[in-house]
Amino acid sequence: MLFQFITDYLKHRLTAKSRHGTHSPFVYKLADEVIYDFTDKPEYKNIEEQRKKLFNDDSIITVTDLGAGSHLNKNRTKKVSQIAKNALKSPRLAKLIYRLAKNTKPESAIELGTCLGITTAYLAKTSLQTEIITIEGCPQTAEVAKKNFEDLKLDNIELHVGNFDLILPDIIAKQPSLDFVYIDGNHRKDATLNYFKWCLPKVNENSLLIFDDIYWSEGMKEAWTEIKNHPEVTVTVDLFWIGLAYFKKGQVKEHFKLKF
Repeated sequence: MLFQFITDYLKHRLTAKSRHGTHSPFVYKLADEVIYDFTDKPEYKNIEEQRKKLFNDDSIITVTDLGAGSHLNKNRTKKVSQIAKNALKSPRLAKLIYRLAKNTKPESAIELGTCLGITTAYLAKTSLQTEIITIEGCPQTAEVAKKNFEDLKLDNIELHVGNFDLILPDIIAKQPSLDFVYIDGNHRKDATLNYFKWCLPKVNENSLLIFDDIYWSEGMKEAWTEIKNHPEVTVTVDLFWIGLAYFKKGQVKEHFKLKF
């Protein structure tokens, strides 16, 4: 599986473009102003300091994994530091999620897969007026995340603990529309497609759905292909680590691969 992942990565690097190979004004602007904006921002500092604390946290928790598991560590009992090093999104990717949310300006954002809460914190920092709804399957991991939110003094986060399949439909039903959804958990084809289909009735022209680990397995690659081909999806951006799906009316259907 690891060999296939590396092969997919190399193929992506060979075929993906930079902003200058992009002929869509929308995607060029997105790449130029958001994706490739690597300038440091004040909002990053405290979150990255919190990440470092997690790297040094040797407390042990029992992990409940309701998804497709981990490529790196199958043990249920893990140190928080292990989870931080193996499961957290890299600073580079977490900061990109922040910029994408900042650019979208959602009234509320939904995240599936809180983990230790670092990416959630980045979402919460985009605007203290934005309600962040995050779901985590593991109670003990969620407790660590909750403590991180308290340390970072973030009070615009609503944390739910339990099975995505049971919690997400009720959350979606309560939202007037879905502006921003980040799907990072349960890396199975059927589950990913279910979450996508549940979101569709509430998306709007400015909505952004982000799918994590689109090359994680054959099933995830198939799910991403099906999402790209859905008639309501007009623009997709494949950054290898994540896939972006947009629903802009009147936009010619186009798919882009960008280096990141």
